[in-house]
Amino acid sequence: MAGATGALGRRLVPLLTGSGHEVTGMTRRPERAADLVAMGAQPAICDVYDAPAVREAVVASEAEVLVHELTDIPQALDIRRYGEQMAGNDRVRREGTPNLIAAALAAGTRRVVAQSVAFAYAPSGRAVKTEEDPLFVEAPMPFRRSIDALLALESAVTGTPGIEGVVLRYGFFYGPGTSYASGGSQAREVRRQRFPIVGKGEGVFSFIHVEDAATATAAAVERGAPGIYNVVDDEPAPLSEWLPAYAEALGARRPLRVPAFLARLLAGSFAVSAATVQRGASNAKARRELGWEPRYPTWRVGFRQALG
Repeated sequence: MAGATGALGRRLVPLLTGSGHEVTGMTRRPERAADLVAMGAQPAICDVYDAPAVREAVVASEAEVLVHELTDIPQALDIRRYGEQMAGNDRVRREGTPNLIAAALAAGTRRVVAQSVAFAYAPSGRAVKTEEDPLFVEAPMPFRRSIDALLALESAVTGTPGIEGVVLRYGFFYGPGTSYASGGSQAREVRRQRFPIVGKGEGVFSFIHVEDAATATAAAVERGAPGIYNVVDDEPAPLSEWLPAYAEALGARRPLRVPAFLARLLAGSFAVSAATVQRGASNAKARRELGWEPRYPTWRVGFRQALG
């Protein structure tokens, strides 16, 4: 498992070991080895950009399944500096993924499960998208660079002969260890009234509690046909609906409303696009084909009970 010490990995590793799987957790930071051991995993210390080291680690693990949950996202993402701050994450997907796939092939690994996102669909047509709908390939820069990186990852995972490739398009994570946790960066912005409803707030968001993301991933390790699955809760919702509920769950003041032209000046076109035209995603395929069901079927319940 690459990315075993992240917000999702810390929930997924115990699920897998508790189900009888032997897990090797990959991290580039030696100081995190003890955390992996505590979770029941065997640590493997290597950098995803060091192809020979990655190959050696995966071959030594004799992995039947490789799980790719590596990201490089700042804890406090400033949307005005999206291009700069997300460059490392785009590189992980574009350059790190081929190293993991090559290592899996060398090890005889039969299945690769990899992280993507469910909030990159083209903002046209229906408000809730399925896995068959196109991604936002005509997005403005720098978001288009991230779309290109996602497409590179998804193509490598699902298009490599000899590999059962599974891509999980997660919704926005919330819960312990995420930016939407009560102590996370998004929560801080909401408390400071710096996360407004833009225009009519018609942009649709799909959320997933990090624990539900972990159970869906554990299901994808064990079953399901190769392909792409949206991993989101049951209720995609417009910004104007979920953001006031989130603020209430935090005990924060009600979000401000700002016109789109002002938000564009202050935060840029990407932020305005998300707030006004973004599309949500359907989880019907994951429910049906992975036999998965979220513990928190809607953010309405999760925000109140399990923000962390």
